[in-house]
Amino acid sequence: MNVKQVRFTDEDREYLNNYFRVADTIADLIGAHCEVVIHSFESVDHSVVKIVNGHHTGRKIGSPVTDLGLKVWRTFDQTGEVSPKSYFTNATDGSLLKSTTCILAGPNKKAIGMLCINMNLSYPFPEIVKTLLPQSGASLVNENFSNNANDVINQALDTAIAEVELDESITMKGRNKAIIRCLFDNGIFELKETTTQVSERLGISRQAVYKFIREFKS
Repeated sequence: MNVKQVRFTDEDREYLNNYFRVADTIADLIGAHCEVVIHSFESVDHSVVKIVNGHHTGRKIGSPVTDLGLKVWRTFDQTGEVSPKSYFTNATDGSLLKSTTCILAGPNKKAIGMLCINMNLSYPFPEIVKTLLPQSGASLVNENFSNNANDVINQALDTAIAEVELDESITMKGRNKAIIRCLFDNGIFELKETTTQVSERLGISRQAVYKFIREFKS
């Protein structure tokens, strides 16, 4: 089968548009030295439908697919391989890029486009590292990593309790409500055992916890 543009439906376009936020997220994580591109197979002559930091390759919305991109698509069509190993290549200006490409699937696993990530390694390495490290004045965000939901709940409780105890405007009478409000605002009650663990930890009934939650929801 020859590689050719795909007849798109509105559902295909919606699926592809949902990947746009992924491109923004990747670019934000890795930094300004990283180009992230989404290609649409609706038209290979104007396949670029989303690009972040396009100055690295000089491309923009409406630019065509690359020859390697067509090869990746052909390979997927023949073997089902979604993403080959990362590779090194050169941009038009000679910059060294470390790149990877992944086929994007739509309804019924139909190939509708590609996600491509290009890291420009020609930047001075200290500049690249700088974008990966906390900048001056940046605050660290508390995040609980665990294989166990109970651990996540307990750690979230520890954090909420510590925050409430540091707030001198919160009275002892309002302490439990403030802790539960903090957990509620952070979505912790989406975890099944949160209500039980909170009631046991705070020494109140589950009904009391539910009462606060109903109050917050209203």
